[in-house]
Amino acid sequence: MSRLRIFAEDEPGTPTLSTSDQAQIARELAKIGVGFEQWQAAQPVKPGDTPEAIMAAYRADIKRITAERGFKTVDVVSIAPDNPQREAMRGKFLDEHYHKEDEVRFFVAGSGLFTLHVEPNVYEIKCEQGDLISVPDSTLHWFDMGPEPSFVAIRFFTEPDGWVGYFTGSDLAQQFPRYEKGQAG
Repeated sequence: MSRLRIFAEDEPGTPTLSTSDQAQIARELAKIGVGFEQWQAAQPVKPGDTPEAIMAAYRADIKRITAERGFKTVDVVSIAPDNPQREAMRGKFLDEHYHKEDEVRFFVAGSGLFTLHVEPNVYEIKCEQGDLISVPDSTLHWFDMGPEPSFVAIRFFTEPDGWVGYFTGSDLAQQFPRYEKGQAG
């Protein structure tokens, strides 16, 4: 189940809000300019399906958001728990960073943890199957796919170099909960 927890940036152990209510998640995130939607597949899909089959199942939503936001490229990424590069992949975006374009991800299957730092708060969003999250450019954040990553996601890009991470050097991300075994799936 998707979840939003909000923390004061100086209180990583105690959330001021914790909810799994989809409408409340969307309302709270909208206050900081973050989009959160639920999509339904037009036809059944499962991990292991081809990127073409996955994109066909969500074609109407992909067309809508691409037209609204001017995305030029859409792709599908799939990460399995037995991936030999899983530790390196997990570590790549665990530190606070930002991008120079919106980071828009739709979870076809599995889950991941986006954590956003919008002073004076930290917003932890557990995204699962059916969730679309849209993080505005320049928003400080980190992403944790867990020690045994398992997800299929559709990614949207405006520019080929837009997804480069610019790291802040802050240790804030290490102070907040990680996405650990037993939470993913």
